[in-house]
Amino acid sequence: MMRRPARLVGLNIMFELDFGGRIKALQATFSDIAAVMDLETLEREIGELEAQAAAPDLWNDPEAAQKVTSGLSHRKSRVTKLRAVEARIADLEVLVELAREAEDEGAADEARDELDSLEQTIADLEVQTMLSGEYDERSAVVTIRSGAGGDDATDFAEMLLRMYLRWAEQHGYPTKVLDTSYAEGAGIKSATFEIDAPYAFGTLSVEAGTHRLARISPFGSADKRQTSFAGVEVIPLLEEATEVEIPEAEIRVDVYRSSGPGGQSVNTTDSAVRLTHIPTGIVVSMQNEKSQIQNRAAAMRVLQTRLLLLQREEEAAKKKELAGSVTASWGDQIRSYFLYGQQLVKDLRTGHESSQPDAVFDGDLDGFIAAGVRWRSLNKHN
Repeated sequence: MMRRPARLVGLNIMFELDFGGRIKALQATFSDIAAVMDLETLEREIGELEAQAAAPDLWNDPEAAQKVTSGLSHRKSRVTKLRAVEARIADLEVLVELAREAEDEGAADEARDELDSLEQTIADLEVQTMLSGEYDERSAVVTIRSGAGGDDATDFAEMLLRMYLRWAEQHGYPTKVLDTSYAEGAGIKSATFEIDAPYAFGTLSVEAGTHRLARISPFGSADKRQTSFAGVEVIPLLEEATEVEIPEAEIRVDVYRSSGPGGQSVNTTDSAVRLTHIPTGIVVSMQNEKSQIQNRAAAMRVLQTRLLLLQREEEAAKKKELAGSVTASWGDQIRSYFLYGQQLVKDLRTGHESSQPDAVFDGDLDGFIAAGVRWRSLNKHN
């Protein structure tokens, strides 16, 4: 009787130990996720919304049409993601079986890479099941403001803007920069942008707060360590906010020319718009659309959202949770970025950290966001 080579016996044992249990765990976790996200209900709602979207008079009411198309797009995105993961798990099982039968180490390595990738994908989906807040499934409007620290702070604010836009790009989320206020020196005073994706608000709301940067300043001559701050505010984009009526007498409208880096004018007409809601003092500026009418409409939408949130918030704690009210200075910090010596990014709430700040500033935020969502979920139940 021929004995099988020890290498092949070892390969089969490796298959059983390395793949069997992990794939079963993946399947169990995915089943739980699909149940929580209610895949069958999502698909039924897609059918209903598709019927509404096919109505010939759909766009007679643009606001209602926008709500239908947006709801349809978001649900399709979620179902497509779930079905894609389901198919990948099935394909992985086939790949593992083929590799086992062929006793192919190369195929085994390919299967292991796919298994690692799937585990990360399902971990991300699992985090999404923790987003059960009233507004979590909404798109998000993010505002970044420079705080204390002079040129370093305005430069830091621009670094954060790029970081979030890169994160969105890596996930395939559409973004739209609504307003940018450039500093006279480096960077930006503030910027507002929209991320139109399912659960963008729930995901990014854990990023709201003060971010702190410590580094050797590139703007000073003494090579001294400089600490600077920037505040991140995240609010949900609410379709029903358009129902908020704001009397014209309560709004002050200022128009001005859009500006670019260094304060230079980038528009020869007064197309930028600043809306001030006099009773509350809320100020919203928009300058990145081509016309004054478009900028005013975009600013009004954000203003209406903010006012709707204020109407629904009964306590200051709720307001801070939703709108991310921050001071952009000491005492309200959520994360520190160290760009000297140890080279470290550390979240002060969760303890999650990365020794690769360049990767973080290039959009590698998933670990921080997942830790933040889990931390928030745990604290809600304690």
